[in-house]
Amino acid sequence: MIRSTGRTVRKAGYTDGNAVFGDGPVPMARQPSRCGRRPGRVGGGAPAAADIPVGRERVVVVRFRLLGSVEAELDGVPVDLGHAKQRGVLAVLLVEANRVVPADLLLDRLWDGRPPGRKSLHSYLSRLRAVLSATQEVRLTRRSGGYQLTVDEQAVDLHRFRHLITRARAEDDERAVRSLEQALELWRGEPLSDLDIPWANGLRASLERERLAAELDHADTALRLGRHTGLLPGLFDRAHRHPLDERAAAQLMLALCRSGRQADALAHYQHLRTRLVDQLGADPGPQLQRLHVRILAADPDLTAPGTASTPSRRLPAPPRQLPALPRLFTGRADESAELTKALDSGAGTTVVISALAGAGGIGKTWLALHWAHQHLDRFPDGQLFADLRGFSPAGRPTAAEDALRGFLGALGVAPDRVPPDLDAQTALYRSLVADRRMLVVLDNAATADQVVPLLPGSPSCAVLVTSRNRLPALPARHGARPLSLGVLSSAESRALLVATLGMERVVADERAVAELIGLCGGFPLALGLTAARIGHHLSPAEAVAELRESGLDALDADDPAASLPAVLSWSLRRLTEGQRTVFALLGIAPGPDTGLPAAACLTDLPARETRAVLRALADASLIEPRPDGRYGMHDLVRAYATTLADTLPEPVRRAALDRVVDFYLHTAHAAHRLLTPHSEPFRPEPAGPGAHPHPLPDLRSAMAWLDAEHPHLLAAQHQAHRHRRHHAGWHFAWSLTGFHRRRGHFHADLAVWRAALDAAAHLPDPTVPVHTHRRLGLAHSKLGRHEEATGHLHQALALAEDLQDTRNRAHIHHALAMAWERRGDDRKALDHARHSLDLYRVLDNPVREAVALNGVGWYTAQVGEYDAAREHCRAALAVLRRHHEPDGEAHTLDSLGYIEHHTGHHAQAVHHYQQALTLHRALGNTHNAANTLDRLAHSHTALGHHDEAREVWREALSLYREQDRDIDAERVRRQLADPTGNKPDNAR
Repeated sequence: MIRSTGRTVRKAGYTDGNAVFGDGPVPMARQPSRCGRRPGRVGGGAPAAADIPVGRERVVVVRFRLLGSVEAELDGVPVDLGHAKQRGVLAVLLVEANRVVPADLLLDRLWDGRPPGRKSLHSYLSRLRAVLSATQEVRLTRRSGGYQLTVDEQAVDLHRFRHLITRARAEDDERAVRSLEQALELWRGEPLSDLDIPWANGLRASLERERLAAELDHADTALRLGRHTGLLPGLFDRAHRHPLDERAAAQLMLALCRSGRQADALAHYQHLRTRLVDQLGADPGPQLQRLHVRILAADPDLTAPGTASTPSRRLPAPPRQLPALPRLFTGRADESAELTKALDSGAGTTVVISALAGAGGIGKTWLALHWAHQHLDRFPDGQLFADLRGFSPAGRPTAAEDALRGFLGALGVAPDRVPPDLDAQTALYRSLVADRRMLVVLDNAATADQVVPLLPGSPSCAVLVTSRNRLPALPARHGARPLSLGVLSSAESRALLVATLGMERVVADERAVAELIGLCGGFPLALGLTAARIGHHLSPAEAVAELRESGLDALDADDPAASLPAVLSWSLRRLTEGQRTVFALLGIAPGPDTGLPAAACLTDLPARETRAVLRALADASLIEPRPDGRYGMHDLVRAYATTLADTLPEPVRRAALDRVVDFYLHTAHAAHRLLTPHSEPFRPEPAGPGAHPHPLPDLRSAMAWLDAEHPHLLAAQHQAHRHRRHHAGWHFAWSLTGFHRRRGHFHADLAVWRAALDAAAHLPDPTVPVHTHRRLGLAHSKLGRHEEATGHLHQALALAEDLQDTRNRAHIHHALAMAWERRGDDRKALDHARHSLDLYRVLDNPVREAVALNGVGWYTAQVGEYDAAREHCRAALAVLRRHHEPDGEAHTLDSLGYIEHHTGHHAQAVHHYQQALTLHRALGNTHNAANTLDRLAHSHTALGHHDEAREVWREALSLYREQDRDIDAERVRRQLADPTGNKPDNAR
């Protein structure tokens, strides 16, 4: 009995004889009555705290029972807990004692997804609070998003049961058997027997499994102490209730054997074996089979241990095998939350496996250890850790048998007692961790086969697997929650450097630190290596210079585990030679990533085999799957792949690059023909063997492909230029011009034509330099570089006149008209437009003639001669429609809209602009669509349609911003602020 002199002592817990289980007496101050009411009795029976006279020696014991019907007692007096739903609320809170239970979880557990509303829940909680208010040992409080019942867990039979089980595992057999008996005595029947709700039904099943495990542990312990005779009735009953449980069968067989009833033991084995074969189609497991053989052989070791000479076995302390907490760990909040979510959602239903997949050096092990250390309280029965060495300098991965021997030793199995074969080891391991709340961390796994034998069979355990491979078999066969780990964000990278170098050094050179973060690309190992060098002898600026100069070599180190190239090399060990070659070629493939058709040409493999290799590389975390079936690499991984490509034979590397360049070139040419069917039919040289252009059935698919592959096409032209493939380099520029014009990619257009100018000098066709200078002039003009524009255009004109090339002279005068318009000289623009029209008429090309006629009409309108302009544009429109030339038709409709707007016919202008806009959109010409939208808004404004004008200007503003047309965007922004002005922009 706990005594107190001069005041009341109150204690929550269970009594055993004269002892009170718990952490000791809790002296409580005398409490005033609440709200002016005199304290009464709890539930009509138990005395309230104020009823206990101060100065008397007294123990107030609070008890809650869940292992039977839901009950509560205060000082041995039952407490009225209300009807079933109210008892259900208390049961949920007691099961989650001292943890915050979200209100939504309470509602879901009690009403199975059909809650009546929070009002009813609040009512039950208020009543429970009133019932429990008389004792300070139990507090029901509201927390953010939920409720918490604070109680000494020893006062709840369920938690006391679990405490005794855990305690028993750390005690010698004599004490363990008493603890197990005390635990089992707490059961009064079926748990939560008065609650008929799905949550209670599911919990009952789980608790019954815990009870069975405790009964089996008790039997094992008692058998070790030689108490087989007294166990027999219970063992017979348990074997009858669980006829397929091999552990229960083994205990009964051993007890029968020790009682001199070998024949009955053998008969029970045969009976069980028949049942297993009939119902499951399987024989008994290896352990039971070995016991059967030992009974047949009358093994003397099966006799009961002597009570005097055989000491009882002390169970080992719970294993704590986790390596130390990573000191400099930063970030990964989202990934940590995902791991916790996986644990919470999987508890009690299946083994939780979160396979952390990511490239070497990405921080998988650090995340796993950080998360594990943060959640040690969830695994009171211990933590097991094994480095499976799937990717390490040691070479061969750790065999599952070796890892199991280490786990079994940590669980108290003597080396000479470890079974020889893997299946038996796995069975023993799973038996030892059954129903224990343990965490198993399997780091650096190579394959799923290496992992599966190490997975517990108990839902009370959690498993965390890290691997560079994605291990798809784990989610498919074992319910794993895969989590791919990417690079650190800029903020996380900076936090890592601050943790390593200190805030002062980071703040002192923010610019160099920002550049350093960009060069490392969020790769934790790269950041750590660089930070270590800064801490040792470099400044941030010097580290940046070293990275820029040496690239991946700057991240090498004598210690293989601290060398990024070495760490990455370990990922290649399990790849085939063909897969390693593809990885190397992907490192030098043009563009930021690679789609399947390009990869098939690069590798010279059929599409199906290429897809299989790409998946294998993605599973090895060497490449990253991206949307639309594309695959990319981190810049540092690409740098490593490039070093491998340098080791390939030159013919192999060159042939692969030629194939992929031809793939991009010939597909771009096909797209160009769809975009500009009336342009000159220049054709690239035939594609080489193994280069298969991507099929493009229509204009929409061509624009979509060009949008997706644009950076790759620019890179492919650069590749062609490096390898002096001049014909290909020039044709890339030609094939991309129409796309660049429609999308407004004028900087890219200038870049490709600059490269084409160098290629043109090596090509035999004398018209190639003419086209090149014309296109360069147009590209300069679009970017407002007027002197360069007219310089190239006049050079092109001189070359065309030397060649007496009428067609190109017409093209160049058309380009000069646009260039002079952009320089603000509409009269010169009109002169060149008329020259162009005259030359096109000589050529008998009605489409080109109509385009030039619209040009004359546009520039005529710019000088204010609207009637003549309208006549030219209408004549052009008729020809263009007759020849189905939608691009020229859209420009001509835009010209007519401009003419009608400036002659006061605003409704007709709106009509023309809307028709032009429809065609621009169908053609994917977002550049001219923005211009037409801008002018359309002015016509709406002139009609007083200000809402329509604002809507149209907003769309124009969005397009201008996408195209980086800052001046146009700012002008439209001002017009949106004051839409009453009517000053249309004339830019085409």
